[in-house]
Amino acid sequence: MDRKEFLRGLGLVGLGTLTIPVIKACNSSDDSPSSSSNSTQATDTGVSSSNSSCSVTATETAGPFPTKTPGSLVTSNIVSDRTGVAFSINIYIKNTKANCATLEGAIVDIWHCDKDGYYSEYGGTSMQSADFTSVHFLRGRQTTDASGLVKFKSIFPGWYSGRATHIHVHIYNALGTSLLVTQIAFPEGSGSAVALVNASSANGYTKGLSGYTYNSADNVFSDGVSNEMSTVTGSVSDGFVLTHTINVAS
Repeated sequence: MDRKEFLRGLGLVGLGTLTIPVIKACNSSDDSPSSSSNSTQATDTGVSSSNSSCSVTATETAGPFPTKTPGSLVTSNIVSDRTGVAFSINIYIKNTKANCATLEGAIVDIWHCDKDGYYSEYGGTSMQSADFTSVHFLRGRQTTDASGLVKFKSIFPGWYSGRATHIHVHIYNALGTSLLVTQIAFPEGSGSAVALVNASSANGYTKGLSGYTYNSADNVFSDGVSNEMSTVTGSVSDGFVLTHTINVAS
């Protein structure tokens, strides 16, 4: 990975030789995530989860914290010991070489940070001060069913300096050949799940949105999120559900 791609994954392209800030990361367990009594429904849920045209979804960097051994993390419940607002992730995979028919048998890896912005499998460095090198929370692998769907149980991601809320995705065909590395963007705005969750200090989201980097300023998403934007529905008390479609050429 060259320096530009690496910094782009951090949201730091264009900042010249500024010192890379410390990034917070995630942790692991099968405990159910906690939730607060806030029943406000998300009102800014994003665009349709399906790409408007049959074109391959945008490629993005996997760094700087890609899963080290994804084949050992075959699970749909990726919560581990992390706490936060309950979050269900539904991702559909479609094949542009078959007029965007659903793609069965695709291998889908996902990973994202915890409520504090920390990633598992990394840490104890200037990139991430908290050391989570020996745990594997909020990372998982599933294979698409006949409808091209994979499902994961998680907690709503937090955020860290330079990046908007996001999920990393790496898709392979049934033989394990890489098809696409991309990221999923979240709707933003006063009534969005991002705003509601980050106001939920009762669930441990203590940073709020002070210093948050929005999609328009994020160096991964600032060039547009038309085919990376998810739909997110639900509430803090009941949990949120993300639905998204990713197109690959298989």
